[in-house]
Amino acid sequence: MLTMYLAMLGSEEDRERFTLLYEAHEKRLYAVALKVLRDPTRAEDAAQQTWLQVLRNWERINALDWDSAAKYLVVAARNAALDMLKKERWNTSMPEDWDPPAPEDGQGEYQRLVELIRSLPEAYRRVLELKFVEEETNQEIARRLGLKESTVSTKVQRGRRLLLDAMEQEGYSYG
Repeated sequence: MLTMYLAMLGSEEDRERFTLLYEAHEKRLYAVALKVLRDPTRAEDAAQQTWLQVLRNWERINALDWDSAAKYLVVAARNAALDMLKKERWNTSMPEDWDPPAPEDGQGEYQRLVELIRSLPEAYRRVLELKFVEEETNQEIARRLGLKESTVSTKVQRGRRLLLDAMEQEGYSYG
């Protein structure tokens, strides 16, 4: 990969500096991405995306001192990995033919609740599916989706409000 990256740089001086950065930080960027993604193949992809971002912003990065460039690379690798998680999260939803386990009593109401959750905007749907259908804690949801626990809490609160509004429109009464 290094050869491909070097071909994208104009001067020998740029190629030498990039080579130094690459050789010094290649394994570290992979490790940062692997820690976030927990998948070697996806971590490699995130590291490659980071190096491509470095090339796109080469003038700015090349102007940084060594320590600042190293810090930038770590943050960029982490962000690339988190972006991959976000894309996967938004593209992942429950299969339409999924038949959730239902309690003995009120099975029809439970099924309707699942349908109402599925009708919510994607930003809230996945969090509420995990919270109310799979009965995960906010901490488990945060870990699974790569979000902060406070973000999950906010999404649960807002999603719950949307869900209650939808239930009210359906004629359900609550507390």
